[in-house]
Amino acid sequence: MDDVFELGGIALTSRLFIGTGKYSADALIPDVCAASGAQVITVAMRRVEKGSEGIVGHIPEHMRLLPNTSGARTAQEAVRLARLARAAGCGNWIKIEVISDSRYLLPDGYETAKAVELLVKEDFVALPYINPDLYVARDCAQAGAAAIMPLGAPIGTNRGLRTKEMIGILIEEMTLPVIVDAGIGRPSQACEAMEMGAAACLVNTAIASADTPVHMAEAFRDAVRAGRMAFLAGLGAERSGGARASSPLTGFLHALGGEHADL
Repeated sequence: MDDVFELGGIALTSRLFIGTGKYSADALIPDVCAASGAQVITVAMRRVEKGSEGIVGHIPEHMRLLPNTSGARTAQEAVRLARLARAAGCGNWIKIEVISDSRYLLPDGYETAKAVELLVKEDFVALPYINPDLYVARDCAQAGAAAIMPLGAPIGTNRGLRTKEMIGILIEEMTLPVIVDAGIGRPSQACEAMEMGAAACLVNTAIASADTPVHMAEAFRDAVRAGRMAFLAGLGAERSGGARASSPLTGFLHALGGEHADL
């Protein structure tokens, strides 16, 4: 199936984005990249170090870097981190994270939209991480975001699509791609997000914290593909009430009558 995802002027064939945090060893990252089939990988700017020994040194060259502004508490701090990322050679894609809440790590919608506006003016491809709030999403879109990245559950919790209804509203109402980010803990949950019509999923903790991250990356790869294919195929309508046979001959044998009833 020729299903290209265009984002920021780049054609992507994988709709699974992965991260670089929480691995028991950074040396696992190349194998995870290969197993996942992902083309985009996010990395916190505060973890970027010079030289091949840093986290970036473990990322395969074919991967598109998506640096994030983790640690920023205001729009201005996010802008500063984005500039540092570009100066460090990480490109002009930036995942905007503005979080001042230290307990639940929920994004600040106002500061996030403000950061989008400032960074788009500097020719960044801005991908804001937000609560699944329609008004915040619209503000980010108006500011020039390339996509929106609503959380499925609080970051790092592996709880799944706790915000499913709100994400569904964003998918229905927004013209921008919706990339479900944070909280997805199982491949089945990523599949469900894709079945809903999400453009992509970003998964980090669920892969990195698995007993065998490489195998889990492969499982998420297949789940995202399956969910996307199901969405494109068109899911059958749910029905209430009694069961309906898929074939007119499905039923009790005695209903056929005559000699067949004794077979």
